[in-house]
Amino acid sequence: MPTSPVKNLVTGGAGFVGSHLVDRLMKSGEEVICLDNFFTGSKENIEDWIGHPSFKLIHHDVTEPIKLDVNRIWHLACPASPIHYQFNPIKTAKTSFLGTYNMLGLARRVGARILFASTSEVYGNPEIHPQPEKYNGNVNPIGIRSCYNEGKRAAESLCFDYMRMHGIEIRIARIFNTYGPRMLLNDGRLISNLLVQSIYGKDLTIYGNGTQTRSFCFIDDLIDGLTLFMNYPNTGPMNLGNPEELSILEITKLIRNTSIKQVNLKFLKELEDDPLRRKPSICFARKELNWEPKIMLKEGLEITRDYFEKKLIFKKTK
Repeated sequence: MPTSPVKNLVTGGAGFVGSHLVDRLMKSGEEVICLDNFFTGSKENIEDWIGHPSFKLIHHDVTEPIKLDVNRIWHLACPASPIHYQFNPIKTAKTSFLGTYNMLGLARRVGARILFASTSEVYGNPEIHPQPEKYNGNVNPIGIRSCYNEGKRAAESLCFDYMRMHGIEIRIARIFNTYGPRMLLNDGRLISNLLVQSIYGKDLTIYGNGTQTRSFCFIDDLIDGLTLFMNYPNTGPMNLGNPEELSILEITKLIRNTSIKQVNLKFLKELEDDPLRRKPSICFARKELNWEPKIMLKEGLEITRDYFEKKLIFKKTK
């Protein structure tokens, strides 16, 4: 007898990462329920699937319980850029904790496996470099970023408690900085800020002196890692990110050098609680999943710039 397609629930499925995951699952012939409250998500990101018999879109906030029949839960719902998660920090903390609590409750009721999208922010301003999964982090619990950092840390704890108490199948993915098409133009993050500024010919803004480092993973590589991890028999946590580490200044100059317009650098006051260094150790993912990023920053930036240029041109003509 033919097997029934896997029924997936993707929370935050109309967002940047979620919509790319929806694409991957739908193209694999699986069924998808996309759950989103559209705070940062957009119907445009998943419009190709609206009306498809294997796809269902539900406008819902994960802080409220919901009853569904699914096999896999990909819990991605939560604003991830500082400008959005600091807009309403109490709501952000509720989304991380209550949203995860509700999804774990659903997983327990229907026997679904759940992958929780955690973050490199659980490491805070790290004192160990690069950051391995065994590192417990250096997080300011009362800073302006703590609603997100500590919210994700509490959610990880909740996942493991549900596993220990109720036998829930969990996967914890610690996602490092990710970029690519469908990033919001105004999300306030480094890549989107710099690309939009360079396209408009404005000064490229750097917070602090630019010596802070980041590691950026292209969205396609991340989705490869997430899908492999969901099917891997280990809870994690597992780092998923690109270990290609560059300073903010190096990234800014790379974007300036690919800009058609002449742009200058503009240095601004450093951001509060901004980590000085960020680079994943992906030894675990390499060993267990045989996964590592394939798309380096220069190539990924060209793809992302092309997407942003098209979006901005369309925005002008509307």
